[in-house]
Amino acid sequence: MKISVCGKGGSGKSALVTLLAKQAQVRNIRALVVDSDESNSGLFRMLGFEKPPDPLMELIGGKGKLKEKMSQAKIFAESQIVVEDIPSQYMQHKDGITLVGIGKILQALEGCACPMGALSREFLKKLRLAENEIALIDMEAGVEHFGRGIEESIDNVVLAVEPSFESISVAEKIKLLAAGIGKHVWAVLNKIDSEDLSLKLKDKLKIMGIKVIGVVPHDPLVFEACLEGRALGKGKAFRAAGKVLDFLLSEN
Repeated sequence: MKISVCGKGGSGKSALVTLLAKQAQVRNIRALVVDSDESNSGLFRMLGFEKPPDPLMELIGGKGKLKEKMSQAKIFAESQIVVEDIPSQYMQHKDGITLVGIGKILQALEGCACPMGALSREFLKKLRLAENEIALIDMEAGVEHFGRGIEESIDNVVLAVEPSFESISVAEKIKLLAAGIGKHVWAVLNKIDSEDLSLKLKDKLKIMGIKVIGVVPHDPLVFEACLEGRALGKGKAFRAAGKVLDFLLSEN
């Protein structure tokens, strides 16, 4: 099962991806985490790795002439990709969690991120998972990844929704874009500090036809870990993410 996690910038996508991966770990399910956000660079720290893997963009020789380079790279020349096919320097692995990164914008005047989107799309399209394995894709903020077709091969689209008008607006846009390619959208409320707030958000999303499958509470442990660049650990948010993963597994 391939699960994309998307939403407004700052809504907690990377934290949710991390918590879901660690819940998969508890269930002895292998989790391949795909960092498809070219801006945010802290996912590897949340997962507990000391450094990020080399980006897959370097595996094919950079952004220039992307299509030609992908056809020449052995891994992309095949009809399908399994985790074991990925060269070791392009992965970080520990205790059942594997992290791969597509690439980042690293300097001014580098150009747009479209080649990274194309690489994400092709990688996910060819990716084949084992029976006891899931992929969690940390998408870039906003909706542009739908325009790039990255969600075409995704099984479940999960929205991280924080309590803000902008987050709800982005959720509505994503719902419409996902429907256009036949993908169902689930919502996970994040950073929630009261039942009243949770009910208000659920009501707003229900009007849009978006079902809420989990509520992740405001958790000081998550905020402290993110502030200090530490791995996310157990706590209220971790337990809530377990219920979300169980729902998604039951739907598969």
